[in-house]
Amino acid sequence: MKLIYLGHSAVMIEEGKFKGIIDPFITENSLTKINSSDLLNVTHIFVTHGHSDHIGDTVDIAKKTGALIITNFEMAAYFDNYNLKTHGMHIGGRAEFNFGKVKMTNALHGSGILENGNMIYGGNPCGFLIEINGKKIYHAGDTGLTLDMKLLEDEHIDVAFLPIGGNFTMDSDDAAKAADFIKAKTVIPIHYNTFDLIKANPMEFKNKVISSEVVVLNIGESIDI
Repeated sequence: MKLIYLGHSAVMIEEGKFKGIIDPFITENSLTKINSSDLLNVTHIFVTHGHSDHIGDTVDIAKKTGALIITNFEMAAYFDNYNLKTHGMHIGGRAEFNFGKVKMTNALHGSGILENGNMIYGGNPCGFLIEINGKKIYHAGDTGLTLDMKLLEDEHIDVAFLPIGGNFTMDSDDAAKAADFIKAKTVIPIHYNTFDLIKANPMEFKNKVISSEVVVLNIGESIDI
């Protein structure tokens, strides 16, 4: 299985015919190395919440590929307006798909969709625990530190993607505590340095984590698990 960091919170998971992308903020991210047209093989899109830097190119990609969008119930209803394929879930729910299992996890954040100057209700923000061929990937979404993360230790997660940028999410200190709660085999920092408000040094985060291996990926880099 290959995990590719595409910048900000965008992550691609590739395993056989499964090509899943989480929070595809591509076109409006000046730091990313690809275009949405490079994602025509995507089969599934996971959206953690309604903010524009997480919805990103979801609609465009889904229209071009027919990818199934997995998100919370309210966000699924929003995407239904575009005649896209969706699967709505909610916090604590687990569902089986043709590629494996998905559990929706808690995230402490917001989820409003800003459209034409109006804020549309976007349901509860979330994270995803994705299980494929016996491997478990956790993407925290945008979140503050929560004791709920301690429960994830029982999941024996292989790779956890944690935001470290502060201001809107955990900073490096809180993300390091989260990593110690979760005890994933590998932790990868995300959601930092895209904007001035979320400037962070991933190496400082790495030095604070004691219970997991921390791998800092540059945009476009990948790891195999």
